Order: sequence, then structure tokens, then C-alpha cells
Amino acid sequence: MPTEIISKCARILKSQNYNIAFAESVTAGRMAAEFSMTKNSGKVFRGGIVCYDIFVKEQILNVPHNIIEKYTPESAEVTRYLAEKTAAMFCADFTVAITGLASPGGSESKEKPVGTIFICIVTPFNLIEHAEVFSGTPEQIVLKAIDKSAELVLAIIN
Repeated sequence: MPTEIISKCARILKSQNYNIAFAESVTAGRMAAEFSMTKNSGKVFRGGIVCYDIFVKEQILNVPHNIIEKYTPESAEVTRYLAEKTAAMFCADFTVAITGLASPGGSESKEKPVGTIFICIVTPFNLIEHAEVFSGTPEQIVLKAIDKSAELVLAIIN
């Protein structure tokens, strides 16, 4: 069952005739699944791509290998590429891209601990970038990140 913030985001997107698409790494399709269960999903949800593995980031979404090498797959820079490429691919009004670390591993470091999430949103008006460290289990981190993404979209359209 989608949270109230996700349901509200879908409702407001519909009321303003906008659609939305997703490029999901850390959330692995969970954001798309949450939006697909809203009352207005057929009117607003365009689609998405799960780009968990570097192969998908590079080969499908054309993120340059040197960008991933320089900044890591879980970074603001890679997330921006994912958002821009997915927005073009889906011709979406709003495109949310999300990367990060919900569990140990990946590019985890003192500067980038588990819970670090990068969100980039392409909108009809501008590009929004957000980074935040969430706490909890991997599932809690993912769900908090999804709600934060919906909150950021709402802040733009409200």
C-alpha cells in the first residue's frame, strides 16, 4: 500500500496533467511499484528502469564509464546522468533517478556511509538534486528515500 505522500504526489501530478518516470538503482523498482498502486497510476505513471548494475547504467542509459569510475555508481553525478537519460527515454514531465547505499558495500566510505541516498529530478522547470543520509534497515532506508522523492516532487508542483 503506497504511503499518503506517494498517493498525494500521484493525485497532484494527475490534477496538473503531468506524468512521471523513474530510474532506480538503490530502490530496485520499489518506487515504480509504489506509484503503480496509487489510484491515479494509469494517468501519471509513464514507466521506469531498474539500473542496479553498472552494466545497465553504462550500456542502456549511456552513463560514461569514466564518470562512474571517477564518482562511483552511487553518486550525485551518476544520478544526474540517469535522470537526464531516463527523462529523454520516457519523454516524461518528471523523472526521478535514485542511487545510494541501503546496505554495506558498494562505494561505502566514511564520507558516504550506509544510508546515503542521491536523488535527481528532471522537471519541466529545472533540475533538482538532493542528497541525504537515512537510517534504518535496508528496507526502511529505501522506503524513506521513496517518500523523500515524492516530497521533493510535491514541493515543485505545489
